[in-house]
Amino acid sequence: MRVEALSPRITAIAEILLCSSIPTQLLIASGLRMAGWTVTDQAGRLSLPFVVALSAADTVILIGLMAALTVARGERVSQLWLGMRPIGREAAIGALLIPIVFFLVVLLLSVLMNVAPWLHNVPTNPLETMAETAAGAAAVAVVAIFAGGVREELQRAFLLRRFEQHLGGAMVGVVVLSVAFGLGHIVQGWDAVITTGVLGAFWAVLYLRRRSTVAPLVSHAGFNTLEVLRVALTGT
Repeated sequence: MRVEALSPRITAIAEILLCSSIPTQLLIASGLRMAGWTVTDQAGRLSLPFVVALSAADTVILIGLMAALTVARGERVSQLWLGMRPIGREAAIGALLIPIVFFLVVLLLSVLMNVAPWLHNVPTNPLETMAETAAGAAAVAVVAIFAGGVREELQRAFLLRRFEQHLGGAMVGVVVLSVAFGLGHIVQGWDAVITTGVLGAFWAVLYLRRRSTVAPLVSHAGFNTLEVLRVALTGT
């Protein structure tokens, strides 16, 4: 393999790793701990202020980083994230998909519970415990919308573009990123890993079909909001 052919692949891999959230979150978390913030509260549960601060900082830094790298390649950020379709129509499509996604998740979790109950290895989702109060639910909803819906869909589009250009094509990116997206939720249990992996694949394919992050972003943010609302109302 020629060096000229190898260099774009190395650059793409480096950009994927840099924008995977792992380096940025490790750096931010380290800074927060040095400033006296703790990962857990006195009860040993995840600290809501820590999670909110980490998610907010990572969202801002990561979006800025992806935008800078996109411009550095001579590409347009608006083309990558908004495409050419009317934003209002894309938002409407995303909104219409919210109940469908919610139903599919309920169905998938139900099937997993009956077919492979051992996958439900985390009885209490540590993230759900933070949404038990009204203030906690509001804070978690903000994180779910911006760090989940907004950041993750912009990030998914950016990373898919790298796979599409230099690393085997878009569908390779769908598979790799969906597996990684699922494993990123392993703290919530193996059933959550599978479910979020399927959701990641769904939103990735939706982006590739629409060439706009608006529909998957609205769908993702809306689904996350419904999940927070469900926990706040039912406590489960």
